[in-house]
Amino acid sequence: MSREHYNRIFELLQKHHQWFREAIPLIASENVPSPAVREVLTSDFGNRYAEGWPGERVYAGCTYIDRVENICIELMKKLFRAEFVDVRPISGVVSNLVVYTAFTEPGDTMMALSIPCGGHITMGKKKLGGTAGAVHGLNVEYLPLNYKELNIDVDRTKERLKKLVNEGKTPKLVMFGASVFPFPHPVKELADAFHEVGATVGYDAAHVAGLIGCGCFQDPLREGADVMSLSTHKTFFGPQHGSVVSWEKHADKIKRATFPGMVSNHHLHAVAGVAVACAELLEFGEQYARQVIRNAKALAQALYERGFNVLAEHKGFTESHVILIDVTKQGDGGTIEQELEKANIIINRNLLPWDIKEGRHFMHPGGIRLGTSEVTRLGMKENEMEEIAEFMKRVVLDKEAPEKVKADVAEFRKDFQKVHYCFENAVEAYEYIKIR
Repeated sequence: MSREHYNRIFELLQKHHQWFREAIPLIASENVPSPAVREVLTSDFGNRYAEGWPGERVYAGCTYIDRVENICIELMKKLFRAEFVDVRPISGVVSNLVVYTAFTEPGDTMMALSIPCGGHITMGKKKLGGTAGAVHGLNVEYLPLNYKELNIDVDRTKERLKKLVNEGKTPKLVMFGASVFPFPHPVKELADAFHEVGATVGYDAAHVAGLIGCGCFQDPLREGADVMSLSTHKTFFGPQHGSVVSWEKHADKIKRATFPGMVSNHHLHAVAGVAVACAELLEFGEQYARQVIRNAKALAQALYERGFNVLAEHKGFTESHVILIDVTKQGDGGTIEQELEKANIIINRNLLPWDIKEGRHFMHPGGIRLGTSEVTRLGMKENEMEEIAEFMKRVVLDKEAPEKVKADVAEFRKDFQKVHYCFENAVEAYEYIKIR
């Protein structure tokens, strides 16, 4: 029986790889790493421990691990023009927990976007099981969102901040950033107001770190942010990992929050993969990031012209990789997600800012979210966005059988099998590599 399960695991893994060779991946929180990053992830680094800071390890055997981690730190400093970087957080969630631990105490007040308005689960209240409330014990107050602009409302935020101060709930931390993040947040416009009341200004760059590092979105550290957290596998096209970027004056508290606070061993093969991805971004990133944004705008426009209710049309739909679509006239996000998946178009359902007030649930929300990071890494450009929009129209608007569209999607994907914007790409993007 154990041998049957053993064989079945590898069978399923290979099926997954074959599926993604024939699919259109539009999940905004995903990307495909280069063959170089994949090679690093199979190295012996993944079997080792290196608790602590490079040069101050609890374990022996870290000679080469320390050197690679120091390279990673230096490359990321250069990418983000940062004074201090901690590459040890193992995910975006852990990166945010490092920020919470370094700059707040349980019981403090934090401001962030609500989940329906694009905030991440790490910003959620305790009653919702969100990381900030349930794990670190923060009292979360929401930043007001302008629904039409899909962005934080500056004037209402200042009013909300003043009200909280008067009520004795002065925020100790504000977290900009989101999971639905089409436009730069007003860090520059609001940082002084938060600093004046003694709050730390944080920025969750998980979705847009690659765009920021390549100079194509906004520059939070120059706009007033004290600390920036991120994950390394969205527009930052590395392995799944995290990091915290800041100023030297905050280094000690961040280092201590990371270890021993949040991590023991910190997945050293992934750190090496992040280092490789940093090198790729420094070499090819600006070209990649600009194409990601061009593709997002082109896909949004093509969908809009075909009858989809793509939000923020008056602003050009997006300035990032993310597109948000209201599908309530066609059904609900959950059902449409399932229908598109049958056609090998991989997207995700998403709450719209007003969904909860209108009685919708996250399993069947009013929206879907698309991202162009991965298709761009596969070499697609504006013309391919037109074709993708047509595939989606056939499924969602024309109600064509998904199985028929699936065959056309697979044919379309034959020309896009290599990873671009990297030093070497001899191995196909989703090629299953057997080393047994």
